[in-house]
Amino acid sequence: MKTMNRLIPIYPLIFMLFVNPFSWSRVSALRTQTTFTQKFGPSSEVTVPSRPTKPVYEGQLGKQGSEIEFTPASRIVTMKLMVDDPNGYFRPNLRRENFAVYEDGVRQKNVTVEVDHSPVSVALLMEFGGRYHELTKILGETVRTSGRQLLDVLEHDDKIAVFKYDANVETLVDFSQSHDVLDSAFNRLTTPGFSEANFYDALLGILDRMKNVPGRKAIIVISSGIDTFSKTTYQQVLHAARVSSIPIYSIGLGRLMQQEAYIYGDKAPFARIDWNSAERQLQELAKISGGRAYILDSRVEIPAIYDDIMENLRLRYVISYVSSKPAAPGLPCKIRVELIDSKTGKPLTALDSNGKPIPARVFVQESYSPAPASGD
Repeated sequence: MKTMNRLIPIYPLIFMLFVNPFSWSRVSALRTQTTFTQKFGPSSEVTVPSRPTKPVYEGQLGKQGSEIEFTPASRIVTMKLMVDDPNGYFRPNLRRENFAVYEDGVRQKNVTVEVDHSPVSVALLMEFGGRYHELTKILGETVRTSGRQLLDVLEHDDKIAVFKYDANVETLVDFSQSHDVLDSAFNRLTTPGFSEANFYDALLGILDRMKNVPGRKAIIVISSGIDTFSKTTYQQVLHAARVSSIPIYSIGLGRLMQQEAYIYGDKAPFARIDWNSAERQLQELAKISGGRAYILDSRVEIPAIYDDIMENLRLRYVISYVSSKPAAPGLPCKIRVELIDSKTGKPLTALDSNGKPIPARVFVQESYSPAPASGD
């Protein structure tokens, strides 16, 4: 059955997410309701619920993607874009009047705004092998727990493929299989055996497999980031991540494994592992691909991480308008989107529940090239 994006009117309870920012499954159950609390000050300042003061992800965010489509016959431009606060949380409660859209410097009229809640296709890649049996027990337990908890944030229309890697990549669940087989796949995971952990080879292979997967898609990597014997170099997989347009969300296991390694002292062979370098590489792969990196200090963090991933991956503002520019096929049109106060026309001031100003970041593709209408 063909799946469709869910276009949600800009006022429903999709934004109940921000009552409890780490409960995506609660939002999914409630988003069909039609009321939420939205407060406006005397100058129509937008009030948003408070969010955690520190982002869940580690490191710096890379360039976030947006989508622009142009329909030649009607000259309708449709953009899907992200609006985040400085900590990377989706900005709710914005109205149509808060968006000012400019094409080649000209303010566009009759702009419509909705919220897109899209189904996603996710490839889950899990480390499941290593040279040191002293570390494989915690690896197996954490990977099994982490993988299974992803099931709690999946929705009916989502697609998932699950892979584990040691020296080679093994497919546990393919995109064509139903969600019913997922739990049994994680039940089969026990403790990894002795093997290489060829992370670079594995990630490069999954990036290649994901090229032809349609729709909004991502790779979630649960890994220490340690590579023992790949033929692929780190620079090669970094380049592939940069050009793929597939965001990588990495969940780093290095700190948990490092805590276990400390028990055996500095004479153990794995005491020489450069955990910090592996962690930096996971962060760089996430940044360069437009994803996010998360570093586990405890397994209790996993549900919050998945909620953050799904919020970042699924939610977009959808802006549509009829281009006012005369047809000029092939010439790029420059796009700019600003958030404004609907009464004053000045930059929008958004306040949290304590009255503190919260700046916003709009991520939008800078230009598009219109194609001619059929018969032109």
